[in-house]
Amino acid sequence: MRNGIRISFVMVAAAVAAVGCASTPPKPAPAPAPVITRGVAAVEPAADPKPFGAADTAFGLDVLKAWCAEYPQQNLVFSPSTLASALGMAYLGARGTTAQAMAQVLHLPTTSAAALAAGLQARAEALADLDAPGVTLSASNEVWADPSLPPLSAYLDAVATGYNAGVGQAPFTTNPQQAANEINKAISADTHGHITQLVQPGMLQDIGWVLTSALYMDAAWATPFNPGQTGSAPFTVAGGEQVTAKFMNGSDFSAATDSGWTAVSLPYKGGKLTMIALLPPSGAGTCALPTAAALRTLTAGASGPAGAANTVDVSLPKVSLSTQGSLGDMKTVLEQLGMGQAFSDAANFTALSPQACCIGFVQQAATLQVGEKGTIGAAAAAAGVIASAARVPQPTVVFNRPYLMLVTDTATGEPLFLAKVANPAQ
Repeated sequence: MRNGIRISFVMVAAAVAAVGCASTPPKPAPAPAPVITRGVAAVEPAADPKPFGAADTAFGLDVLKAWCAEYPQQNLVFSPSTLASALGMAYLGARGTTAQAMAQVLHLPTTSAAALAAGLQARAEALADLDAPGVTLSASNEVWADPSLPPLSAYLDAVATGYNAGVGQAPFTTNPQQAANEINKAISADTHGHITQLVQPGMLQDIGWVLTSALYMDAAWATPFNPGQTGSAPFTVAGGEQVTAKFMNGSDFSAATDSGWTAVSLPYKGGKLTMIALLPPSGAGTCALPTAAALRTLTAGASGPAGAANTVDVSLPKVSLSTQGSLGDMKTVLEQLGMGQAFSDAANFTALSPQACCIGFVQQAATLQVGEKGTIGAAAAAAGVIASAARVPQPTVVFNRPYLMLVTDTATGEPLFLAKVANPAQ
């Protein structure tokens, strides 16, 4: 893993046309690889990343609530962590009321420059430490800038410190197709080929900078499901219609209940990551969400040691979820949450560059595959800134109606993936 910095060698090729061979035009020289620069990353005092995990979780719940209201019948999956990172890098370039609104929407636990830098650095270090036996996890952040619009050096230092991000050049103003290709190529590499088209050339009109964050995870269950126990069963979608889904079945999982919600903890190997599957109260709407306080209680309860009183069997659908294209356009959702000024001419991103106007688009994409062996997930987000055996029977939690899945860092609470499953057969 490159730790967010894509080091490239710039190769220059010369095409020579032979005299008298006019019928065979010379091949154009290949486009040079993006030039990478990097600010100076300060070594910040040790800080607790947990408040930032809580902030990203609260932000993720807000996004899912507004997003689900727009697409109530859709399966939805995204990474609060990558979306918060892309917008967080934009926040470091914001000032005035633009920064205040963004901090509120992102639930940032502090706006003190020193405390923020230390907390973000601790968050990045915690993410980098999530590999474990049976778990592959990598995260990367990058700022892409048009060659004619270099970011301010202080901004480069800030994103290097807080997000371990470097700056690559992409010709947004002269060749948006090439710029899109450069970004998509990098995102594809960082997500192991799971996300190949995060941005489109048409999105890059008037764009001077694009801030990207990517995440890849391949995690094996601590206790795999037995494929021989997987079978078909009905799942009730919103509106009462029933579809047939493939359900994995397992035993001896830790569970908790609060406010009518049931949470089941499905740990991954190594103990650093856990999926919390959240079943809403019976009769709750398809966009039901727990409060942040209830989610903390559920997560803490389900993550504790299993005992006779909180041990359950589980029946969970196999799913393959994907968010791509127009479904991943987050502008409307973020405007509804209070970030509208950042998208308007009144925005202030002068700490990124004197030429920075406002955010032009926020795009995210994600995939999440949940099966008997474990979970494979990939996510990316981009924010474009405009220039200008015989056993005692146990209760079984059957996830046979719309439910949520949260993949979280056990130590910090950082929400790596958050999904609503409306129809596992979709």
